[in-house]
Amino acid sequence: MAMIPRQSTHVLPGDPPVEVKLRRSTRAKRFSLRVSRADGRVSLSLPVWAPEAEALAFLRERESWLRGHLAQAAVMHTAQIGVALPVCGVLRPVEAGVGRAARLADGIITVPPGAREGPRVKALLTALARERLAAAAGRYAAELGRPHGRLTLRDPRSRWGSCSTHGDLMFSWRLIMAPPAVLNYVAAHEVAHLAEMNHSPRFWAVCARLCPDWKVQRDWLRAHGQDLLAWRFDGLPNADNS
Repeated sequence: MAMIPRQSTHVLPGDPPVEVKLRRSTRAKRFSLRVSRADGRVSLSLPVWAPEAEALAFLRERESWLRGHLAQAAVMHTAQIGVALPVCGVLRPVEAGVGRAARLADGIITVPPGAREGPRVKALLTALARERLAAAAGRYAAELGRPHGRLTLRDPRSRWGSCSTHGDLMFSWRLIMAPPAVLNYVAAHEVAHLAEMNHSPRFWAVCARLCPDWKVQRDWLRAHGQDLLAWRFDGLPNADNS
């Protein structure tokens, strides 16, 4: 019996052609078409037993839906000299600088020119995010009377933070690009899970005590979070990186 490849690529013809990754999954019970919020890549998940011809027929049936979503996807931006990118909710120009690292001073990001402009800007933002998120999480944990565990930063595509059953906190470093109140809300949200590991009314009561305007900040993130994910810092598709 021939081995069925776990992943293959299909190009949907048209103007423009669309590259679609076909991914077989033992967990998939049906066909599932997805457009990545982070980089606009298209993937089609299908059960391991499903014939590829049926998957492609499913894809063609939903071509109008797919092209509509691609047209609405956020335009990707590359962090490099000459652009302005948000830091704490304010657009900061990126200019050529000296030294080996990117710096933020007087409202301007300076970075040495070259192939590693994006990664150096990312390193700067990650350091700023760690500082702000550690302070916010520590403040809310002290207010709650429940210390948190290890704090890590990653670049997830579908969530802005998480809290483990051991009290470890994970946050997206991209929160440093959002307004400070939004960053604080996400920190409060995850710290609230130290008291309530769920999203019950009791959890939201704790969240409201720590961050009274949490609904406003959550709505901002829902409306503008895709814009934060649209920034590219390494010229490659975003991935979950510590």
